[in-house]
Amino acid sequence: MPQPPPLIRSRNRALTETDAEDLVHGICFKTGPPRLLGAELEWLVVDAEHPARPLPPDLLVAAHDAARALPLRSTVTVEPGGQLELSSAPAASLTRCVDDLQADLAAVRGALHDLGLLLHGCGNDPRRPARRVLDSPRYRAMEAYLDRTGPAGRAMMRSSASVQVCVDAGHEEPGPLGHGRRWHLAHLIGAVLVSAFANSPAHDGPYAGWRCSRQAQWSDLDPRRALAPPLDAAPRAGWVRHALDTEVMCVRADGDDPWTVPDGLTFRDWLRTGGPRPATADDLEYHLTTLFPPVRPRGHLELRMIDAQPGDDGWLVPVAVAHALFDDHEAAETAYRVAKGLADTYGSQPAPRNRLWRSAARRGPADPELRTAAATCFRAAGEALPRLGASTEVLDAVAAFTERYVLRGRCPADDVHAPTAGKEPRP
Repeated sequence: MPQPPPLIRSRNRALTETDAEDLVHGICFKTGPPRLLGAELEWLVVDAEHPARPLPPDLLVAAHDAARALPLRSTVTVEPGGQLELSSAPAASLTRCVDDLQADLAAVRGALHDLGLLLHGCGNDPRRPARRVLDSPRYRAMEAYLDRTGPAGRAMMRSSASVQVCVDAGHEEPGPLGHGRRWHLAHLIGAVLVSAFANSPAHDGPYAGWRCSRQAQWSDLDPRRALAPPLDAAPRAGWVRHALDTEVMCVRADGDDPWTVPDGLTFRDWLRTGGPRPATADDLEYHLTTLFPPVRPRGHLELRMIDAQPGDDGWLVPVAVAHALFDDHEAAETAYRVAKGLADTYGSQPAPRNRLWRSAARRGPADPELRTAAATCFRAAGEALPRLGASTEVLDAVAAFTERYVLRGRCPADDVHAPTAGKEPRP
């Protein structure tokens, strides 16, 4: 195995600006033939008998402990509001990814059933009040930082849930499966995915009438931290500049000392000034975890714009569709052409604040251009999935979703998905 570069071996030495640029440049896009797929599924945890009631913290902790104790292939983590997340291991096929997650979810559901609890798929928790149940320094600092731009940050932390699909960055060389084309496709197609899978309807408050209130919250966060970088630069160069020129959310401290939440200090400023203490490689890698764009490069590309989906297996539809649109040559070309046409119509302001993304979140498939784009993309995905070896179960699920929602100009938000007792309705 090759030795890591000196920068990585010396994690606690002070970084120079050049060091930092080289580190971000090297770790965020791992190129090669697209062959791996992953998914991160966030769920709300609800009471089986009284699902509309917020859960007491001790019962949420018991649910988290029960899930963590299981021998799963996926990784279990907990979000600040108590949402439960399962992150799959990288899989060499869609079938393996789906099978592993289904097996792990069955085990988690069984453990929660013993506690009288259910997993519920919805992009925003309709229960109020939303409380933060994690009290780690990270989340205390994050909340303090995000409070500066209004209430959207707390709502995002405490109440939101998503399906995140992870695809390889792609080939180094240009072409339909090259990393530059896939980087642009991820940002262009994102609005179509927001619209088609919108599942966080808001009936009151600042986003009343929006089909994807979760995406609305992201658009109202810190204006740089949740934005996509400008796409007129090469992916690595653009992301390096964006990451270093975004404000530092917090400066970690040892032991029980409080973490500093600086105001207006970008990571580049930190490198140049050396204060409040010299920045290290660990600080930079931590800073990258506090950036929340709709597409996040983490060696692979993490698609973060899709709401959590209803039903036990509703999540597999966005995973399958995204896999097809990125990893099948013909489907990727179709998706790029369709999404590029939309972007040219709506303008190039960074997502998720441009008009296309806001229309996707507000109107969903009621926007006629997004409805047409979704129909074309889902048709291309449906044709591609057999070529990718998708199982009959996956093909049937995608076909059913396409018929029920996409071809009718509807999305899951158009159904009623408040938590109700018993099993969730399937799409």
